[in-house]
Amino acid sequence: MQPSKDISRLLEIMASLRNPETGCPWDIVQTFETIKPYTIEEAYEVADAIERNDPDDLCDELGDLLLQVVFHARIAEEARLFAFGDVVEAITAKMIRRHPHVFAVSDASTPEAVKLQWDEIKRLEKQERTERRAARAAAVGQSTPDDPKVGLLGSVQRSFPALTEALKLQEQAAKVGFDWAEAAPILDKIEEEIAELREALAARQPDKVKDELGDLIFALVNIGRHVGAEPEQALRGTNSKFRRRFRYIETSLERNGEALQTAGLERMEALWQEAKKDEG
Repeated sequence: MQPSKDISRLLEIMASLRNPETGCPWDIVQTFETIKPYTIEEAYEVADAIERNDPDDLCDELGDLLLQVVFHARIAEEARLFAFGDVVEAITAKMIRRHPHVFAVSDASTPEAVKLQWDEIKRLEKQERTERRAARAAAVGQSTPDDPKVGLLGSVQRSFPALTEALKLQEQAAKVGFDWAEAAPILDKIEEEIAELREALAARQPDKVKDELGDLIFALVNIGRHVGAEPEQALRGTNSKFRRRFRYIETSLERNGEALQTAGLERMEALWQEAKKDEG
C-alpha cells in the first residue's frame, strides 16, 4: 500500500489496521475511551507546533490529529453508529448553516453582526441538541448535561482542561450579567484571594490551602478574560519562558563545570536573572 493525498487511502489504512483477522493487535482492541487521551494529546501537539512557528511539524501534527478523527469514526462505523462520511457531512452542514452571509442570504456585513448571528444560530442548535438528548435520555431513564435542572452552566463540559473550563464558566455567567464591568475590581479580588491563601498557609490547613489556591487561579482566569489574554495560552507562554530560562541555567553551569544538583538556589537565581536580562 502506498501513501496518498486522497483521504480515502487513510480510511483504507485504518480499516486494515482494525481488521480482526489481519490487522494490528494494538489497534484492534482500542475503544473510544482508550484513544481519547491520545486525541487530546495530539490537539495539544498541534498547538505546540503553531506556537513554535514550525510548519513542518504543524503539517505532521495535523496529520496525527486527523488520524484520531479517522480512528474514532472507524470505531463508530464498526458499531454501526456513524461513519467518517457522516462526520464530514455534519461539519459541512454546520459551517453552511452558521454562515448564511456567505452561503445564503443574510445582512450580516460586519464582524460584530456575524458574531451576533453566529451566537443566535448556536443557540438554536443547542436547543435542538438539548431536545434530542433529552428524548434519548428519557428512553433509558437518564438525565443529560443540558437538562434544565442542571442550569445555565450545564453546557460547559467538565472534560475541558481546568483553565478552559473556568474561562467558559465565566463566559456563560457573563451572558446573564454575572460579571464585573471592568478589570479593576478583579484585581482587588485577586488581592483578597492572595490574603486568604496566606491565612490558610499560616494556619497549616492543607485542604483550605487547596481551596484558596483554586479561588486565586479562578480570579486570575477572570482578569485574563477581561483584558483579552486567553489564560491557557498565557500560561503556555510562561511555560515556554520557564523552559528557556532554566535551560540557560543548565548550560551556564555546564560551561563552568558546575553540577545542577549542587549549585544551590542562590547561584541558580543569579543565573535566572542573567537569562531574564538577556531577554530584555
